[in-house]
Amino acid sequence: MLRRMATTRTQMYLTEQQRERIDELAGIEGVTPAEIVRRAIDAYFSSYVPDASASFSRTFGALTDIEVPSRDKWLRG
Repeated sequence: MLRRMATTRTQMYLTEQQRERIDELAGIEGVTPAEIVRRAIDAYFSSYVPDASASFSRTFGALTDIEVPSRDKWLRG
């Protein structure tokens, strides 16, 4: 039995060369161009590792009015 996954319709702009390459690969593989795009996205995310330091850098200094107690006042157990 073939199972269908839930999908969301998404539009995107591709260059002519990207579209041609997707169409060519879809023809070779015998699948739809949408399946080629889904596979490419899955492959990208399977090896993606977020850069935590970049996230911290983008938010550093966001709370400009925060008061930080001196280390002498920290509770230490």
